[in-house]
Amino acid sequence: MSDTVKTVRLRVSPEVARIVGKGSPREAQLKAARGDLPLSGRDLVTALFFLRHGGDPEIRGLSVKTIKELDADILAPVVRDPDCHPHLLDFVGRQRLEERAVIELLLGNPAVSSATLSHIAENGGGPILSLLADREEHLRKSPEIIKAILSNPRADRSLKMRLAPKEAPGTGEEEENPSEDEAPGEPGGEDADAEGESPEAEEEENLSKYQMALEMGVSEKIKMALTGDKEWRNIFLKDANKLVSSAVLKNPRITDGEVLAVAKNKSASEELIRLITLNREWVKSYEIKKALILHPRTPLPKALRYMEILTEKDIKSLAKSRGVSQVIVNNARRMLMAKQRKK
Repeated sequence: MSDTVKTVRLRVSPEVARIVGKGSPREAQLKAARGDLPLSGRDLVTALFFLRHGGDPEIRGLSVKTIKELDADILAPVVRDPDCHPHLLDFVGRQRLEERAVIELLLGNPAVSSATLSHIAENGGGPILSLLADREEHLRKSPEIIKAILSNPRADRSLKMRLAPKEAPGTGEEEENPSEDEAPGEPGGEDADAEGESPEAEEEENLSKYQMALEMGVSEKIKMALTGDKEWRNIFLKDANKLVSSAVLKNPRITDGEVLAVAKNKSASEELIRLITLNREWVKSYEIKKALILHPRTPLPKALRYMEILTEKDIKSLAKSRGVSQVIVNNARRMLMAKQRKK
């Protein structure tokens, strides 16, 4: 490996510049590295990125510890922001590699670089690799991601079988590829350009899997629902046997998008809705909570509790809705009145 370290330049806010610039007091840097300064999420992540690459070993260690422990609610807006610099996304991705909710947001950000995706493919665990493998636009643009997944010993056999037959797509445009060897330069540099997304590939129907499912026994279906890929999950979510359909939600590879689709499906069984409400990670999602509020099989006490996070726009919509319980409508009207009194 070359000893050359590439300098990375980022524009930063005045608050961050005072912390990471030349001559900044060590005490201020220590506080920032611990996350003890009143910084916005974006500024905090940026400061931690610079401090992580500084010369003070104690501050570097504290910066890594803080980014690893940073509340996901603070991190999420930064990771989903398409204007976030690719090197900041890379920094977060490497330190939160096993955290599904964070990585899923990162994979959906058009600014994420192929180098970051390759690192995830090389080092991620099974559920993370499944999330990445479902992102067809990334696989088409960067064929090295497929190779990295196939060489990852943590990738399960079914995932490797799904990816191995695929021909490598054409290479994408050149982009800035961050790595751990790249150090940030002085604050105030140029911003990186975010990549555009390729159009989604149409999902092909696999009739053979559907035919195989028709011949399976219940125990075989449950096993495949627990471990299968997205096509198997789609098949077994519709299974009449509740043990089979419920097993799909226990599959570690299921994505938040699939869970949201279940929550929006008014015909989804009471058991599926119950399993969704019991999963703390899933109910952190605003859209999933909103779908659960609207679902007729969500227990009313939980639906009412979820309403506390709704925007005023969604509360107004519920207050006029005829498709939900009258209890929900009345609670929405009470919430609106309470908001008006505070104004």
